[in-house]
Amino acid sequence: MADSPVLPNSDKPGRTVDDGKGRVFPCENCGADLEFHIGQQDLKCSYCGHEKLIELAPDAEITEQDFHAILEKVREWQQQSGDNTNEGQSEVRCGCGANVVFVGSLTSSECPYCGVPLQRDKVHDSPKRVPVHGILSFQVEKEKARMNLSEWVRSRWFAPNEFLQRGVEGRFNGVYLPFWTYDSLTFSRYWGARGDDYTVTVTDSNNQTHTETHTRWTSVSGSHQRFFDDVLVLATKGMNRDLMDSLEPWTLDNIQPFTQELLAGFMARTYEVELGEGFPIAKKRIDAGIESDVRNQIGGDKQRIDKIQTRYDAITFKHLLLPVWLLAYRYHDKTFQVLVNAVTGEVQGERPYSVWKITLMVLFVLAVAGAIAYFKSYG
Repeated sequence: MADSPVLPNSDKPGRTVDDGKGRVFPCENCGADLEFHIGQQDLKCSYCGHEKLIELAPDAEITEQDFHAILEKVREWQQQSGDNTNEGQSEVRCGCGANVVFVGSLTSSECPYCGVPLQRDKVHDSPKRVPVHGILSFQVEKEKARMNLSEWVRSRWFAPNEFLQRGVEGRFNGVYLPFWTYDSLTFSRYWGARGDDYTVTVTDSNNQTHTETHTRWTSVSGSHQRFFDDVLVLATKGMNRDLMDSLEPWTLDNIQPFTQELLAGFMARTYEVELGEGFPIAKKRIDAGIESDVRNQIGGDKQRIDKIQTRYDAITFKHLLLPVWLLAYRYHDKTFQVLVNAVTGEVQGERPYSVWKITLMVLFVLAVAGAIAYFKSYG
């Protein structure tokens, strides 16, 4: 690959290509391009084996950001000029001479002609976009992810036998996906009722006695306070949000300050869900946690919640990139998606179902329920 000039006064690692619109990380030993090595947690050349440590600035740290202050800045940016980072296409000229097209929010990919990992420059730290504050690096190797996927397939009881025998075939792509995390101190007032069960003995028309359970309801009201830390919200629109949520928990204690070097060799996306759009999604998860706490606080055997009023204070956030192994496969002309948490190895995905297996299980359950009812009546 021909050398490209380094931007003057640039404090970024790597080398820029296409007049600063793209970035690669050349090997200091042979000139080939470095990629992030999961096992060593550093950059490594796949040709000569040279390794390079990823160095962070001495003052690099991850701090919580003021939600309302940054939200106001975002509004100012949008009023001053439109932000089209996520729209249309952009091209980066690779060192081999090919033009690599980046579509939508894609920020890191590889050249389809020579395989060199390329990154769009000045996207994650654009002056008119919320910068990435932290990144969780890949910990699970691709082969380990594939082994976990095979075990996941074998455990799908209601999948067709053909699917279990064939397994899942396709290419794993390592992708860094954008997330918002939100913190908030909440204070809630609630109104409802507590239900305490009690039993009474009843004599029927045949002079047979049996017990019935009744509930005594008592009006209650009170207050509840809780701090919510790092409520995760997926910030891209092209993924199944329910599947992504099922990959939790993430080991966010291992988050490190963002550096583009960790993206080398992997795909990456920037956010499409804006900062202000993400908090209502987080708020649903916060509210569900508050409701669960309120029910526990009310106590009793049953709870009825008539109203909860919540104030959300001290809202802060972070913009993170989290690693996922992504695979899409086809089964009987239908596309399914599988995700692997590249830190914990957790597998979640879409899969086909066997109508016959489900039908047989339903019939079996009905037969067992019928037998139990029969023995209770005539036993």
